[in-house]
Amino acid sequence: MAISTFQRREIKFLMTLEQYQALLPTVHEHMNPDRFCIDGKEYGIFNIYYDTPDNLLIRRSIQKPYYKEKLRLRGYYSPAAPDSPVFQEVKKKIGGIVVKRRVTMTVAEAEAYIQTRVKPYYERFLDQQIMKEMDVFLNSYDSIAPRQYISYQRSAFFGKDDSNLRLTFDRQLTERRYDLTLTKGSYGNQIISDDYRLMEIKIPGSVPVWLSNALSELGIRRHSFSKYGRAYQKYVLEQKEVRQQEERKIIYA
Repeated sequence: MAISTFQRREIKFLMTLEQYQALLPTVHEHMNPDRFCIDGKEYGIFNIYYDTPDNLLIRRSIQKPYYKEKLRLRGYYSPAAPDSPVFQEVKKKIGGIVVKRRVTMTVAEAEAYIQTRVKPYYERFLDQQIMKEMDVFLNSYDSIAPRQYISYQRSAFFGKDDSNLRLTFDRQLTERRYDLTLTKGSYGNQIISDDYRLMEIKIPGSVPVWLSNALSELGIRRHSFSKYGRAYQKYVLEQKEVRQQEERKIIYA
């Protein structure tokens, strides 16, 4: 059964391909690959982020408040079919601690829920409670709808001595603000170049000494990074450029 709740710290690092390759031997010494990442394999993660028409949630998130929350749909197939299983997730960050709660539904059920608030039936009490939490989320904001698509390829590892320690490396971060459904394929603009990797340490407690030492030796520094935030900032800059071009046309007309 899929885990429905998570509570942990998430620490991000943006590194070069060379730093990533140099770190891997130490990672393999202390960690095991995720069951989907044996023999160097990766798996895809495909997301739809929801927001208000004026992008209130991501604008607040970029300001790094003590408390922030977001709602997203996550799948592991692309393109997904209407009956493909996906996770509807509500994710909150409170003083650096991430709390994530999610339920499983199909793509069709997820899209219907956002549009009509009609919920799938769940027998588990926990799932029912999570859906109530999502109802509260949706009722707290005006006109929540799909606003951003983001996908990436991930390799993941779990600690040999501490299975609660998880390390992920993401590449091929792809975003778009159109065709906002998981039934479409993975295409759009790249958020970071191919010669970089986004690493994330996911852990309930402190970072182990061996990992801290390895990061220090390789000059890998902590880097605040939001995939949705970076995609939105890129969108804002593009819109600004469009407006400036229109203004120049008027001036020189």
